[in-house]
Amino acid sequence: MKKRVLVTGPAGRIGVSLTEYALDRYDLRLGIRSTPMPEHLAHVPNVPLDITDPDSCRQACEGIDAVVHLAAEASTEADFRTSLLPRNLLGIYNLLEAAVTAGCQRVVLSSSVQSVAGYPLDHQVQEDSIPRPLNLYGATKAFAEAIGHVYAKSHGLSCLVVRIGTFEHNQFPFPANGRNLSTFISARDMSQLLCCCVDADPDLDYAVVHGVSQNRYKRMGLTQTRSLVDYKPQDDAFACFEVGIPYRDRWFEEAYDGQRPEQPVKPKA
Repeated sequence: MKKRVLVTGPAGRIGVSLTEYALDRYDLRLGIRSTPMPEHLAHVPNVPLDITDPDSCRQACEGIDAVVHLAAEASTEADFRTSLLPRNLLGIYNLLEAAVTAGCQRVVLSSSVQSVAGYPLDHQVQEDSIPRPLNLYGATKAFAEAIGHVYAKSHGLSCLVVRIGTFEHNQFPFPANGRNLSTFISARDMSQLLCCCVDADPDLDYAVVHGVSQNRYKRMGLTQTRSLVDYKPQDDAFACFEVGIPYRDRWFEEAYDGQRPEQPVKPKA
């Protein structure tokens, strides 16, 4: 029997890609708030879902084995009170509470490279590196990592958290600068990783894994990710764009507007 998987935020770029990839793999249920699915996916079973509404979350999670939670405010410029707070903090709490109540076995949560943006550019972040966000959006993703641990250890709900890199849905060209190349993840690698998380060992109660492709240089390491969920990335941003970063000064110029990492900096979006 196929796993019954709820996908929240399915109409976003990652959600659409995942739905296409996993359509025959799982018994999918799409939790849709307002944005409709593309026409070729309109037949996939769906339910109305507003993650800011606890009752809506409970209804969406009924009879579900696993949840891939992608619904969130994704802008680093979003207002905290009106957008980040209800969607990225209260929303994830509502979803986890609903998953526990419904008896779900696993929730796959979306974090972001923004949760670790405070590390120096020449430092490769590892899966067990603590969050170091530089903006409020990144802080909400650090919260996702923390609350996932709470529900795994205190509520018996397996929670795997994916620090998602720069996802461009293979829509080339995109700004091929140092930051984007090192954090790039292709659509097929992203979908594969999310499915790997859904299908990982049931005894794996909590983990943070990294959502980047097999890039020549990776801002976030993949050693533990490969081992824990059997992730096998296929793509390399440096090969896709046929570029490299031979000079360290160019790296800082492109990623941080020429500022050195020891100075207060604001990474480009």
